[in-house]
Amino acid sequence: MANVPDGPRFYNPAGPAVVHSVPLIPLPMAYYRPPGPAPDPVVVRDLTRLQDELRTRIRLEPLPQEPQLIAGCDSSFPTPETVLSVFVLLRFPSLELVEKVYHVSPVTLPYIPGLLAFREAPNLLMAYEKLRQQPDIIMVDGHGIAHPRRMGIAAHLGVELDVPTFGVAKQKLTGTFQEPALTKGSITPLTDKQGELLGEVIRSKDKVNPLFVSPGHRCDQATATRLTLACLRGYKLPEPTRLADHWAEEFKKEVR
Repeated sequence: MANVPDGPRFYNPAGPAVVHSVPLIPLPMAYYRPPGPAPDPVVVRDLTRLQDELRTRIRLEPLPQEPQLIAGCDSSFPTPETVLSVFVLLRFPSLELVEKVYHVSPVTLPYIPGLLAFREAPNLLMAYEKLRQQPDIIMVDGHGIAHPRRMGIAAHLGVELDVPTFGVAKQKLTGTFQEPALTKGSITPLTDKQGELLGEVIRSKDKVNPLFVSPGHRCDQATATRLTLACLRGYKLPEPTRLADHWAEEFKKEVR
């Protein structure tokens, strides 16, 4: 293996833990595999603490310039034992597909509410490595700071990669909101109990359930909302995550 900065350790079913690093980007993370299908309370405690520490690294700020390349990513599970993660890369604003990649790995953590990123992020990072070009921003199928600990998978990936990210989710994880009007483009705020803005609730298509959009890292809410609306092409989902979801289903056929 080439010399790389210390990176996260993840479970390797063929042997001991190995160091993995996205090229040129150090990833100071630790991943765990519990001894059985149920989450180990010690692992849950440690990952929660790690999530709290990662949260302190989030920066919410406008993009310095208009993006030229926007990525979308999503994960699915072809079998209960495997996770498949997809990245698509699109030109912006035309949304022309430039590249699509995927990676499959064994599942190394059971589903734990609030800790989804630790289940999916290692495989997403390995898929990201396969991109030939680095995106200016990543749209993630999931939440950014609209998370009980302000550390959804979009924020998690952004901090690890130090790349601008935001989340577009189909369901609320936390917070309260008023239902937006039924017309496309209607928006209402998503807030916590103290009134702090967590994200925005966007009607992406007339009379369909809204999306929950929140910044992840190196992105602000205005940017996340603007790019979501700019990437709509008649479907409920914006093109980056819609295409990531589409290709996840296609790639599943190859790995089953």
